[in-house]
Amino acid sequence: MKLLFKQRFFSWFDSYDIYDEQGNTVYVVKGQLSWGHCLKIFDASGNEIGTVRERVLTWLPKFELYLGETYIGCISKEFTFLKPKYNIDCKGWHVEGDFIEWDYTIADQMGTCVAEISKQLFNWTDTYVIDVRDPKDALCALMLVLAVDAEKCSRQ
Repeated sequence: MKLLFKQRFFSWFDSYDIYDEQGNTVYVVKGQLSWGHCLKIFDASGNEIGTVRERVLTWLPKFELYLGETYIGCISKEFTFLKPKYNIDCKGWHVEGDFIEWDYTIADQMGTCVAEISKQLFNWTDTYVIDVRDPKDALCALMLVLAVDAEKCSRQ
C-alpha cells in the first residue's frame, strides 16, 4: 500500500493531506496551536483517529503517539553525529534514515521492513511516499513520518 504524504502550501499550522495510489484522500492531518507540535489525524470521513504530540522541555525531541485517546508509544531522536536515528517504543519498530534525511526505513524487531519512506524532490512543499507492506500498519507508519518531519522542522 502506497500513501502520498503532501504538506499543504497555504496553512498557518502544519497541515497535510494523505492520498492513496488512486488519488483518494485517506487521512487529513491538522496542526493545532500548542506548546510544541500537536498534529491531529482524521480519516476521510472527518473522524479524529490519532494524534502526534511533541513532549516539551526534553533534551532531545520526543513525540507521543495516540490512537484515538489511547497512548500507543513514543518516538525520540537519539544523539548521533551524521546518520539520524530514532528510538521507538511502539510495536517494537525502529527507524533509520540516510545522511541527508530524505529516506527512511521502518523495521520490526526481526529486521523485516514495515515501511519505506522517501521524499520526493522538486515540490513546493514537503512530499513523501510511504510504502507500507501491510495496510493495517499504515496509520502507525504515518504517525512516525509526521513525528520525524516535525522534528526536522523544529531543528530548521
